[in-house]
Amino acid sequence: MTTPTPPLKPAGRGRNLELPEHLKSYKGVWVFIEHDRGQVHSVSWELMGEARKLADKLGVQVAGVVMGGPDEKLDDFAKEAYAYGADSCYVMRDPVLKGYRNEPFTKGMTDLVNQYQPEILLLGATTMGRDLAGSVATTLGTGLTADCTELNIDGTTRALAATRPTFGGSLLCTIMTLAYRPQMATMRPRTAPMPRRDDSRTGSITEATLGMVETDIVTKLLDFIPDANRNTVNLAYADVIVSGGKGLKNPDNFKLVWDLARVLGAEVGATRPVVQAGWVEAERQVGQTGKTVRPKLYIAAGISGAIQHRVGMESSDVIVAINTDANAPIFDFAHFGIVGNALQVLPALTKAFEARLAKQIRKVA
Repeated sequence: MTTPTPPLKPAGRGRNLELPEHLKSYKGVWVFIEHDRGQVHSVSWELMGEARKLADKLGVQVAGVVMGGPDEKLDDFAKEAYAYGADSCYVMRDPVLKGYRNEPFTKGMTDLVNQYQPEILLLGATTMGRDLAGSVATTLGTGLTADCTELNIDGTTRALAATRPTFGGSLLCTIMTLAYRPQMATMRPRTAPMPRRDDSRTGSITEATLGMVETDIVTKLLDFIPDANRNTVNLAYADVIVSGGKGLKNPDNFKLVWDLARVLGAEVGATRPVVQAGWVEAERQVGQTGKTVRPKLYIAAGISGAIQHRVGMESSDVIVAINTDANAPIFDFAHFGIVGNALQVLPALTKAFEARLAKQIRKVA
């Protein structure tokens, strides 16, 4: 006897896509303010600018969440948060919060969320932010969209519309958490612009307590040892970047990228295939699985412009593309395009810039 195959259910049927009544009271947009050794990570302020835009569309307020030790400059961080767009800050001070550890920070954040009920919570997609976001979302039983390239509010549902690359960076998808709160998202540094600072803005502080003791925490912070040998590549914050792709054919030809970068005082970037081929170190990869950059000038040589690379550099002020293929995708979003062989164009640009800069130096002298 053959058992009949049950009919397939349409995708999405049976899922709860309506926000339950008890979650409709969640209001406001929060930003986790990440800091270390007395400095706030700039991604926190970038997110504060995005939070301000989202909150204005929803007609709600923006709040920063600052956690740390009793002797850290948490009030100063809160004042900075106001300058970048926050209306208020939740400040949690406790000896066990000095130096990041997942357990106390997760408890602190989830306690704050459960008590004050924000509808959106944003964190930087840094080592700390990714670690904290995952554990907070899991503890709260809510959705988390990681490594977003764009944040918006859906006009119909008023839900957070978080866009991120998927399928290895070949597509962009927009994800909404319709039936759970808070809606959580992480965004990588330099994905969003730095908002204008307004030091005349002020806000309120809500003090909160953690209620943990050191013996409750499994992980112990013994010491901080800086990596004296760490790579000094600062790709994300470079003003000028010259990047090369596999269109340069081999690592010897990639030296032409270095030559132009040296003349311009630029950083060198690369695509994922170039890094995978071992032509340059991983710290120089631009794209979804590498760095996100926002330079004033981005020169792309022998790069086709696949989405995986595009999402990491499309916010550059000026993009100059060099490619032999006039139909390469990169020409769709580059500000200036040169259809030609990068092996000939790069040396010509290097020579032209050298001559121009030498002329400027002579005028100054």
